[in-house]
Amino acid sequence: MIIVTGGAGFIGSNIVKALNQSGEDDILIVDRLGTSDKWKNLADLSFMDYEPKEQFLPKVEQGVFDHGTKAVIHMGACSATTERDADYLMQNNFAYTRRLATRFAAKDQIRFIYASSAATYGDGSQGYCDEHRCVPALKPLNMYGYSKQLFDLWALKTGFVDRAVGLKYFNVFGPNEYHKGDMRSVAIRAYAQVKKTGKVRLFKSYRDGYRHGEQSRDFIYVKDAVRVTLFFLERPQLNGLFNVGTAAPRNFNDLAASVFAALGKDPAVEYIDMPDGLEPRYQYYTAATPEKLRQAGFTGGFSSLEDAVHDYIVNYLEKDPRGEEAVG
Repeated sequence: MIIVTGGAGFIGSNIVKALNQSGEDDILIVDRLGTSDKWKNLADLSFMDYEPKEQFLPKVEQGVFDHGTKAVIHMGACSATTERDADYLMQNNFAYTRRLATRFAAKDQIRFIYASSAATYGDGSQGYCDEHRCVPALKPLNMYGYSKQLFDLWALKTGFVDRAVGLKYFNVFGPNEYHKGDMRSVAIRAYAQVKKTGKVRLFKSYRDGYRHGEQSRDFIYVKDAVRVTLFFLERPQLNGLFNVGTAAPRNFNDLAASVFAALGKDPAVEYIDMPDGLEPRYQYYTAATPEKLRQAGFTGGFSSLEDAVHDYIVNYLEKDPRGEEAVG
């Protein structure tokens, strides 16, 4: 059995779908569905069982899943970079992951892969180095990033990272992010804006060297992020922290142009002021360093921004009823 926490969420549900496509359906999905429409991400997936996250951890600590589990892919977390409840993030992202890892740490036969985040890099002033020696110097800009940083540091200090994989996902976008509200990617929000108003709104730049809309991100299509994740699932001899990004950052003007192109429309962009208080915490540039992932043997390419946005819009947002819900 493979356990996927956050299996009804954005990246988690895409991982389960990819596992299904490879013939694997002996899967336990762990999540909290609540009152959102996240349950819809489960509708076309094949899995053996579902466990609410609150009930899952006590069973783990009782040893219920010690036998028969091949791997734990831990994607479950609060991913809201705007979440202000620090105690909640400490419990949900750091303490929960630590307790889960502690139980499985001594189980050499169980593969453990967890989601870290590029948010740990903060403003990028310390670079985007995923070598273990670089991690202690990182300074996240928000509590979400700090909660992820804390677990990375714990994994390094205890040696857990030497028998597990932590994946620092950069700016992932793609199918099944409908339920994420304000945390949806710029791609789906730009799509919704174009459908509703005919134009895309982007933040103005307040930094020398960056024109409006030239702020850049390492955008990675969720299908590519999943391929990297399953690469490590299939290679239990590889452990450590790894960046998951294209290493080819693109700016928001490029992203907007890709959305308009996929919809067959001429670009129309409006630049707006940033909300009060955001500018000091705003990242103007992110880019994964690819060397460590390549050295591990991952030779797969990544979708171009244009191809990924086209696939996302034409084959998902335009065909899935939830694409219209995103517009409302």
